Amino acid sequence: MKDQISIFCDESCHLQNDKENVMALGAIYCPTAKKDEIFRRIAELKAKYNLIPKTKKNPNDNRAYYEIKWNKVSKSQLPFYRDIIDYFFDDDDIFFRVLVVPDKSKLDYEKYGHTHDTFYYKMYFSMLKTILNPDYSHNIYIDIKDTRSTEKVHKLKEVLRNDKYDYSNSIIKKVQQVRSHEVELIQLADLLTGAVSYINRGLSTSPAKKTLIDLIRHRTNYSLLKSTLIKEKKFNIFIWQHSKYIASL
Repeated sequence: MKDQISIFCDESCHLQNDKENVMALGAIYCPTAKKDEIFRRIAELKAKYNLIPKTKKNPNDNRAYYEIKWNKVSKSQLPFYRDIIDYFFDDDDIFFRVLVVPDKSKLDYEKYGHTHDTFYYKMYFSMLKTILNPDYSHNIYIDIKDTRSTEKVHKLKEVLRNDKYDYSNSIIKKVQQVRSHEVELIQLADLLTGAVSYINRGLSTSPAKKTLIDLIRHRTNYSLLKSTLIKEKKFNIFIWQHSKYIASL
């Protein structure tokens, strides 16, 4: 039996008419055997800052559930978010990859016989293909974003399996939609994807968010505005270039 990799995906500004020019697709991944340990460690950090969620084991816990999200980064929660980011970089079992489309307004789908949907799946595949390894089986989890989540799961599963000739479903074991507030690593994917999207959108309105971006830049030695080498594993960035790749769609 193949060892398993768990991949947790998130999207930022991925809708065609969301009035945002930059789209980002990100994924946190780790050995499946390490997943529960990582979940516990993140829960411990939440507990440190009194952010423990309610659980079935403790239904009378009145402390509010706190979902890690880039949009929630603020001065008051900055120490917690700094600890979360440092934990990511200090743990050798967790990795991140993000694909950034820098200007959706330049995409001419009709000219190349495509739609936003087909472009979306091609970008999702481009983001994931560097992670996927035929020597492992992969469980892919996608945050429920809209009413089309189920359709997206089925289509993405089809695209990935066909590309890998995975007719026995041994490489892509499953693609499953989940709720981000229940899955710690989806939340971490949201945080890191949001940070890369924010800086590539040219935003700088939040001092707390700027502090976290400076921390990520310090830990990676990357600007977050350029692609990394494809073999970069810990924090891999792919800035998709319209002029170079659009003809291949």
